Amino acid sequence: MSDLDPDIWSGIDDLWAWLDSHRPSDGHPSDGHPSDGHPSDGQQSLLLRMLKLSEEVGEVAEAVIGAMNRNPRKGNSHTWEDVQSELCDVVITALIALRTLTPDAREVFVGHLERVRERSLGPR
Repeated sequence: MSDLDPDIWSGIDDLWAWLDSHRPSDGHPSDGHPSDGHPSDGQQSLLLRMLKLSEEVGEVAEAVIGAMNRNPRKGNSHTWEDVQSELCDVVITALIALRTLTPDAREVFVGHLERVRERSLGPR
């Protein structure tokens, strides 16, 4: 991993903590018991962060279509720099979702990346 790796994870932890502290209440108190019909705050937060990931991927698609001038109604509405920015949003959102799922997000990610690397490139 690069020298920026600790800064990336520090930033992800900061954003995760900020999002966690600014979670809006949905007006449905829940004790987290499945029979009450409402997900616990943790479950709801995880679900919403997973859905946010899909939203961000859609924004990448919209930016690519706009950068390629493939929407006759909107024309050339985006640049390739917009696509880069949207891809960064996907990565950030995915890492925050992973951090929401586990406090060991860094270790999980690094381990998975190494397995994918070895599967694709062979052992080091």
